[in-house]
Amino acid sequence: MAKIAKRLQKLREGLDPDKLYGLDEAVKMVKERATAKFDETIEVALNLGVDPRHADQMVRGVVNLPNGTGRTVRVAVFARGPKADEATKAGADIVGAEDLVEQVQAGNINFDRCIATPDMMGLVGRLGKVLGPRGLMPNPRVGTVTMDVSQAVKDAKGGAVEFRVEKAGIIQAGVGKASFSDEALLQNIRAFTDAVNRARPSGAKGTYMKRVAVSSTQGVGVRVDTSSLSATAE
Repeated sequence: MAKIAKRLQKLREGLDPDKLYGLDEAVKMVKERATAKFDETIEVALNLGVDPRHADQMVRGVVNLPNGTGRTVRVAVFARGPKADEATKAGADIVGAEDLVEQVQAGNINFDRCIATPDMMGLVGRLGKVLGPRGLMPNPRVGTVTMDVSQAVKDAKGGAVEFRVEKAGIIQAGVGKASFSDEALLQNIRAFTDAVNRARPSGAKGTYMKRVAVSSTQGVGVRVDTSSLSATAE
């Protein structure tokens, strides 16, 4: 416990917890403090001025990060016939129909993203209680219920990130790795925050993006001045 406390104390050196840093500086500080023995994920957390308990204040969407996530994403596709073959050729890790439903019902969820063709949703709907809480349920709004399974698989493998606001009005996502260049991370973060801004719901009133912070897997959060999120704010 003492070692953890000392490590965190060292990570906090030179960091003012009450200061809002420009995005460029925040990214540099987070990378400098990503000292774990593995390639830490760089994460962004957005505190939004919404109450997701109301349908007209739900924030949800998907964004293709220009430089990918740095993660190996395992993709499952519910499809039959030619569409199943198409998914396999596109690089899907798991492809199936009733057999895949049985695997998921048995607790074998060996994938990070889930895609389905529209005709499969009658089957996939049975898995709502299993996939829903994990954020894996296919949804046409984010492009995971589609006939273009090839493109959906390529997007998922190439850096597509789904986002959905939590009960407390917070959205969190991994936007790259500590090994990424500063510029790559800046581009990814701005692409992500731009997508969240575009997804602003009709019921959101007042300040929409209230607070933003950037951190690494085992690092500390650095608060970001929201005015620096735009590419023109450099």
